[in-house]
Amino acid sequence: MPRNHDLFFRHIAQTSPNPLAFQVSKAFGVFLYDEQGKPHYDLISGIAVSNLGHQHPHITAAIHAQTNDYLHTMVYGEHIQSIQLRTAAKLVDHLPEPLTSVYFTNSGAEAVEGAMKLAKRYTGRYDFVACRNAYHGSTQGAMSLMSDSYFTGAYRPLLPGIRHLIFNDLSSIDCITPATAGVVLEVVQAEAGIHPADATFLRAVRKRCDETGALLIIDEIQTGMGRSGTWFAFEQYDIQPDILLVAKAFGGGLPLGAFIASGSVMQVLTHHPMLGHMTTFGGNPLSCAASLAAMEVLEQEQLIEQVAEKADLLVRGLQHKTIREIRNFGLLIALDLGTQDRVLQLVELAREEGILVDWFLFNMESIRLAPPLTISREEISDVTVRLVRALDRLVP
Repeated sequence: MPRNHDLFFRHIAQTSPNPLAFQVSKAFGVFLYDEQGKPHYDLISGIAVSNLGHQHPHITAAIHAQTNDYLHTMVYGEHIQSIQLRTAAKLVDHLPEPLTSVYFTNSGAEAVEGAMKLAKRYTGRYDFVACRNAYHGSTQGAMSLMSDSYFTGAYRPLLPGIRHLIFNDLSSIDCITPATAGVVLEVVQAEAGIHPADATFLRAVRKRCDETGALLIIDEIQTGMGRSGTWFAFEQYDIQPDILLVAKAFGGGLPLGAFIASGSVMQVLTHHPMLGHMTTFGGNPLSCAASLAAMEVLEQEQLIEQVAEKADLLVRGLQHKTIREIRNFGLLIALDLGTQDRVLQLVELAREEGILVDWFLFNMESIRLAPPLTISREEISDVTVRLVRALDRLVP
């Protein structure tokens, strides 16, 4: 009988020459357990997916209950499904007017694709502006927004009409013109290594969109659902998107994303042509049940209100001579080690200490920390001791 390790490399399509190949036997709370049953602190949260840790009882109970009612019944938007309605209503409760119309997708990349189509249909334009060093997904349209030719070069031709501005550079916003359908923007550049937007920059982009008639599409796929210390990071900047993108933690551990806009914007998908955007599994009842339960946990356990304090404990506990800089926005943290070799070393040393960490797509000199919001103060104390021990062992 082949071992799981062998089966993994034989049958699971690989996307890198050296995958982590961490064999998960169980997950609970802030821990992932390996094949020997050893617990490892999950300080990645599945790239900001498992905001509430693993096997939260309220979420698992909601999933089990939904399986007793129904799973998939019909392609998206044709049947009235109570769980979809309640999930959309709960999400909208935490959004400003006029963001009231929710289109459920399966993932963040699909939310990006849907938002791009919506912006093109609503404005009658097809040009887009995105930021350099931003990541919005790997499907063809979402990937076309990427500036890094290393990741896009093999898949050309990309969508035409894509321009890139420089994050936090006011002089670059002139690339937003009356031909621009939408500006796709992160409030915090995550894969660049945690770089928050300047308030003046975001307000200038919002103003430029208003002047040119472009739609501002804010990507909160990583920062949303409380990780930033507010439900959504854009709340901290006194701006409002025309279209909001959510996914990752939005699904409560199951696949779910959404793009949200006003009813007047979203209704253009209903005609010329009808069925202007389609999905079979978007808004799957099981995923919606997990999402609704996750939002209820955020409300009931007041986890968002604890983010700033927990982030501060982590940052203060990780002051170390080998770290050049610590950047954070809530519980999205980057430890800048200066070189890729040191990052790869620390990933292995941390794993030996029972901690799982990762790096960033466009910043291989920094370690990613994105622990579950449910991590306790005692667990943070233990984590910092272990990470400092790993940092002490780094080879210069």
